[in-house]
Amino acid sequence: MSRSNFNNAVVSFLVPLPSILFYLYFVNHLQTNNGGASLSPLWSWCFHHPLLLANVLFFFNVNVPFWVIGHIQSSNWMIDLYWTVIPVMLVYYYATHPLAQFNLWRSKVVIMLTWVWSIRLTHNYFRRENWQWGAREDWRFTDMRRQYGRHWWWISFFAVYFSQQIFLIGICLPLYVVHSVDKPLNMWDFVAASVCLCGIVIAYFADTQLHDFVTTNSKLKQLGKPMVPNLDRGLWQHSRHPNYFGEQLWWWGLVVFAWNLGHGWTFVGALINSMCLAYVTVLVERRMLKQEYRAEAYRLYQKTTSACVPWFKSSVIAVKDKDT
Repeated sequence: MSRSNFNNAVVSFLVPLPSILFYLYFVNHLQTNNGGASLSPLWSWCFHHPLLLANVLFFFNVNVPFWVIGHIQSSNWMIDLYWTVIPVMLVYYYATHPLAQFNLWRSKVVIMLTWVWSIRLTHNYFRRENWQWGAREDWRFTDMRRQYGRHWWWISFFAVYFSQQIFLIGICLPLYVVHSVDKPLNMWDFVAASVCLCGIVIAYFADTQLHDFVTTNSKLKQLGKPMVPNLDRGLWQHSRHPNYFGEQLWWWGLVVFAWNLGHGWTFVGALINSMCLAYVTVLVERRMLKQEYRAEAYRLYQKTTSACVPWFKSSVIAVKDKDT
């Protein structure tokens, strides 16, 4: 392990400690003060506002330090890694907060699913980055860095970090609802769990097929051989972005949990995330079309294959007839 790789790993493990220690101290302080009978204004506020406290901890222990580290390293890589970790931290925070009330089995199912989702996404992150910590930042951040130039130092705080707080806290609202309402399990919980699990499985296979495709092309490039212009096998035969589709199923499955508990309004977080992902899809496809060796094949792929939801492939002949 290189020195920079080791340093990034150490930073990744240490950076969430302030929030964890603060919260553990808060819970212990509450237990030693008769369950909150005589609390100072600070601890009383933490006790009565679990959702706001989560936002405050996110702001001061993610947005600010990640932003500072990003400027020191000239790379905003950490937020990508923590996208896979923060939902796990949030679900445990909501489940252990003193005001939490929930059905034990529903909580266990949701926590287990969140762990499976997180492990799947974390594995994909490190596999994509060749098992390196902080090897590179997201290409979209790199593009924005070039676009905004000398103003990037302050724009990055809002574009990279504060926006991620809105997205992550928003799409994780169902985790808060699950641990705020105590209602017996019913058939909709099984529906929600099934949707979540299907999303995780689809995203796993889609990302694995994409990883194999990228690896094969890298080897062909090293050998000086022509690269395969487009991935159109497996799940990618029926959707141009099956990995995104699987990820969206996961988040909308969580919304079903919350809807079943009478809090359907939490769909707002998943909806905003879906809309942003739709925009990211446009950016990804524009990037594909800028690569000469694959542009023509990808244009045909766009015409014959569903953008997100897996569907039957359109006939090439039918597409050509329509164009003429």
